[in-house]
Amino acid sequence: MGSTQPLEFGHDDRKRIYEYVERHGAVDPDDARSELRIDPSGFRHHVAILKRDGRLEAADGKLRVVLDAGAEEEYVADDLEFHVRPARQEDLSGIIGAIRQVAEEKTYIEAESVADEIDHEEALLRHNELESRMFFVATVDEDVVGWVHLHAPEIEKLSHTAELTVGVLEEYRGHGLGSHLLSRGLEWAGSRGYERVYQSVPSSNDDAIAFLEEHDWEIEAIREDHYKLNGHYVDEVMLAIEL
Repeated sequence: MGSTQPLEFGHDDRKRIYEYVERHGAVDPDDARSELRIDPSGFRHHVAILKRDGRLEAADGKLRVVLDAGAEEEYVADDLEFHVRPARQEDLSGIIGAIRQVAEEKTYIEAESVADEIDHEEALLRHNELESRMFFVATVDEDVVGWVHLHAPEIEKLSHTAELTVGVLEEYRGHGLGSHLLSRGLEWAGSRGYERVYQSVPSSNDDAIAFLEEHDWEIEAIREDHYKLNGHYVDEVMLAIEL
């Protein structure tokens, strides 16, 4: 995903199937075939080739885009058991809820815009010729309680960079969830060829700035009065890390 090479499919119908699945997140094969008006035998053939090439996978009766992101990991801290894993389309509402709950603190504007975007598109993970978007989640008893999100435009001049947001519900902070999420997200970004990862937060979010600096992020720039929160102007702090 750190590459700007166009996706190659070898057949127009194959490309149409991939783009339909990518755009919708997870689709019923029969619904996709009917919507795309591809004959059943041709559809099965193209899906088989897309699976063979590692573009699509079938799980729980749905077709999904393959984003190789590793396995689920289990952790225990202070008697709290949680898991960190690649997000699935079914996590969409849980992630939106978690982001919006964190955004209510009025200290994470960029994350709020991410929630608006995925809520509008109704697709969680993206990988096309214009952009890549990846999520990992932290779960407790299968409920999403934290996330890390990476977004990268697939254009040559920015192909080495990605933007990141990370957050954990307030009641689950202090157990290392944020650190594990951040590490997982950066590990994935490095494996995909990204060289720099960015994040922007309001200067009023002291906890987030301190958290990132503790994990070797550096402040690169400050935009004065960039945000207006509760009637007050607040600077934007722009941080980055080299991978």
